[in-house]
Amino acid sequence: MGEGEMRLDGVHHVAIICSDYDRSRRFYTETLGLPVIRETWRAERRSWKLDLAVGAHCQIELFSFPDAPPRPSYPEAQGLRHLAFATGALEQCIAALRRSGVRVEPVRLDALTGKRFVFFSDPDGLPLELYEETDAR
Repeated sequence: MGEGEMRLDGVHHVAIICSDYDRSRRFYTETLGLPVIRETWRAERRSWKLDLAVGAHCQIELFSFPDAPPRPSYPEAQGLRHLAFATGALEQCIAALRRSGVRVEPVRLDALTGKRFVFFSDPDGLPLELYEETDAR
C-alpha cells in the first residue's frame, strides 16, 4: 500500500443512542442474543455505554443520553439507512424474533445477489436487517 492511501480493514462498531436504556438493553442482549463485552456508567454524562459483540470482529455501542432528540426513520431520511446483520439461519432468526413479539416485514429477495433479507426495528424504530449469508457463522 502506498503512502497516503487509506486502508480500512472492516467495521469496528456501530453506535446507537436509545431512548430507554433498560428496554433497549433487553432487546439487544435477550431478543437478539448479543453478548455483553462491557457495561459502563459514565456519571459525568449521566450515560450508560454498553459494548456488545456482533460476531468476532464487530461491536455495537449502545448509549443512553438524557433528553436525546429522536431521529426520523420513516419516511426514509438522508443519512444512515439501517444496520444489517449477516446470518446463515434466516428462517430461524425470523421465528425467534416473532416469538419475542418483534414485527418482521415480509422476506425480500436481493435481485443483484439472489440473497434473501428481511427488515425489523429495534425498540426506538431503528431499522435493522437480517441478510442471508450462507457462510455466516
